[in-house]
Amino acid sequence: MLKSKDLLGIRDLEVSEIMSILELAKEMKAKIINASLREDTLKGRSMITLFYENSTRTKVSFNMAGLYQGAMVTDLGVATSSVQKGETLVDTGVTLDQMGIDFMVMRHSLSGAPHLLAKNVKASVINAGDGANEHPTQALLDFYTMLDKKGSFKDLNVTIVGDIAHSRVARSNVFGLKKLGANVTLAGCGTLASGTMEALGATVTHDLKAALKDADVVMGLRIQMERQKGGLFPNLREYSQIYGLDEEMFSLARPDAILMHPAPVNRGVELMPELLDSNVSVIDEQVMNGVAVRMAILALLNERRGK
Repeated sequence: MLKSKDLLGIRDLEVSEIMSILELAKEMKAKIINASLREDTLKGRSMITLFYENSTRTKVSFNMAGLYQGAMVTDLGVATSSVQKGETLVDTGVTLDQMGIDFMVMRHSLSGAPHLLAKNVKASVINAGDGANEHPTQALLDFYTMLDKKGSFKDLNVTIVGDIAHSRVARSNVFGLKKLGANVTLAGCGTLASGTMEALGATVTHDLKAALKDADVVMGLRIQMERQKGGLFPNLREYSQIYGLDEEMFSLARPDAILMHPAPVNRGVELMPELLDSNVSVIDEQVMNGVAVRMAILALLNERRGK
């Protein structure tokens, strides 16, 4: 069982809570594959998605995670809601709370926004990404994928390459992987991978070849142009020539290494097409694993809320 009514960040979770999600996700994945195994364990429960930023995978996978368990699922179309009239986040949350919503899944451009919402509503708030802070459910599906492919986190060498500075995915992965016993290396150009992340227990380097050596897992990250103010590197072409991953560069990792990415992928920028489409990639599997993990989170939060 989870200790909080909300799931706001990996930093807040204990190892036992992380593992309980991953263990239940295995059962949930079987239910995605085989529809006859599905049960309406969330029948009578309601879930709403509040996405103040664009999303495909996270938003749809949460919707499916609720529907596969019998929940009533709806979406607050932020662009057509009272938010456009100046309604505050807290007022929006309180309004939805009064409608009897059980789960609020929120993505916001401001770090800490889900935490503010959670303090002001009775509903369970799930952080689907807040600014450059955290993206806990993405990290949890990443953990599930790693555990499924590698069997253990102990001394697992995980290398994350790309726009570290603006990545909530990287932060959540570092928080969790260090708790779970893995070794984490962050690699990127100097303006996108600062040494401040070393305070979280990760190794930071600007040498891509050194970062890839002996890696069990290699995770690419998208260059987040929408969060940058410009001038962090000359242009995408030059960046891809130095830090783009291709088959030759990937061969520096261990022979059985896997390739991951939170997606969407900028083909030809952080990952070259021939590597992206090769058999080392588990990126498509991450999508299904994301639904399974989010099903598990909803189920465990529902248990925490009580019948």
